[in-house]
Amino acid sequence: MLVAQDHDRLVTAAAALNCDFRSVDLEDIEAAKHCFDEILQSFGVPQMLILAHGVMTARDAKTLRTDNTEWRRVMAINLDSVFCAVNTLAAPMAKARDGRVVIFSACLGRMSGPGNAGGLAPYRISKAGVNALVRNLAHETGLGSRGFFVDAVCPGHTRTDMGGPSAPRSVEEGAATAIWLATRTIDPAGITAQEKSTGLLWENMQVVEW
Repeated sequence: MLVAQDHDRLVTAAAALNCDFRSVDLEDIEAAKHCFDEILQSFGVPQMLILAHGVMTARDAKTLRTDNTEWRRVMAINLDSVFCAVNTLAAPMAKARDGRVVIFSACLGRMSGPGNAGGLAPYRISKAGVNALVRNLAHETGLGSRGFFVDAVCPGHTRTDMGGPSAPRSVEEGAATAIWLATRTIDPAGITAQEKSTGLLWENMQVVEW
């Protein structure tokens, strides 16, 4: 099942993958909620949920130079719709004790490390909110002990519509860690403590400090 805003490109992608799809503007949280409810009713409880949508803000969008319209646009797509998807689709996954949720975030949403000293305010703050949501939800659901795992991914600078054609990483490279998290085998007796952890931010299949 694919969900996206661009209907024409969504049709093409769904045909290539031979899967169903729904088109919705994720900036409209009520429309998003309706879409997710309909998916749940039509297809049942998912086992994997990967949220890879997002928008960048203007390069000069500092905290004191951002207007309400730009702030709400970025927050609605990058954070509010993530909450809506998780709240609707991941809740029954957690109840079933069987689910993997992977949310594309960004290292710019970290509270430490290089590259977090200001600028791109709506984007950075929305991604910090995603990281906090992931950490909070993981603790609320037993940190993987109940069969439910939720993690954030930093894909790096990738050749997507947002990243641009000159970005150093391919789409496949940007997606690799998310696919690994969604499909990895959790065997507490045979893997490292880091590999069986959840509620974390990952990049290149390694944990990135918050």
